[in-house]
Amino acid sequence: MKRQIKLKVNGEEVEAWVDPRRTLLDFIRDDLNLTGTKKGCDLGNCGACTVLVDRKPINSCLMLAVEAAGSEVLTIEGLAEGTKLNPIQEAFIQHGAIQCGYCTPGMILSAKGLLDENPRPTEREIRVAISGNLCRCTGYKRIVQAILSLSQKG
Repeated sequence: MKRQIKLKVNGEEVEAWVDPRRTLLDFIRDDLNLTGTKKGCDLGNCGACTVLVDRKPINSCLMLAVEAAGSEVLTIEGLAEGTKLNPIQEAFIQHGAIQCGYCTPGMILSAKGLLDENPRPTEREIRVAISGNLCRCTGYKRIVQAILSLSQKG
């Protein structure tokens, strides 16, 4: 039996009927057609599906859509303002922190969660904050440098 949920996604009010077993990830990707959030391991190990729920990084594959009712969800699509990229997105480009790009949305949202809570994190704090996001391409150095560049501007 489906349940009705109301939440905000990227600043927009959303109301939907969902199967209570549907993950937030599948709801975001399949029902809302916001495919920037990636489906990786589907076990909460890779961080590709990271979104912000009430400003906190969450593996959306581990959260049910019904659990997000009443919350504010931010996906990578909601980060830019029109055609103007968010400074985190700009920093990732400037520092070459993107290769295949599969981990990038989750990595950026983890960085946003950190920077919103702590505008001047240390390198160690950055590494801890992104430790739940796996990247097979970059070796993390440029990702850390991109986030650190924003920390130093704070």
